[in-house]
Amino acid sequence: QVQLVESGGGLVQPGGSLRLSCAASGSIVGSNVMGWYRQAPGNPRELVADITNGGITNYGDSVKGRFTISRGNDKNALYLQMNKMKPEDTAAYYCYGVFSGRIYWGQGTQVSVSS
Repeated sequence: QVQLVESGGGLVQPGGSLRLSCAASGSIVGSNVMGWYRQAPGNPRELVADITNGGITNYGDSVKGRFTISRGNDKNALYLQMNKMKPEDTAAYYCYGVFSGRIYWGQGTQVSVSS
């Protein structure tokens, strides 16, 4: 009933920046939190950041100070500004959101950081 679509992934050099977007559609009322996870080959899924409907943010230790999560005014668009990127940021990034007590996931967007 809810669809999440990520965009903005790609290839960037170390020290560069990317901005990811996540657009939610469908039955998107009742959102409490949206965020981003990532998973690199051979690594477990890792929380990148999340944000509540009230604007409270939480960041994983590995990205704190470099990444910024935000939501659009309608609370159904999610963004991740990634700065000072490192090779270890290379991963598939997945948007998620909780709507009406259920969690929904996007299908991911690939981010690669390489020289």
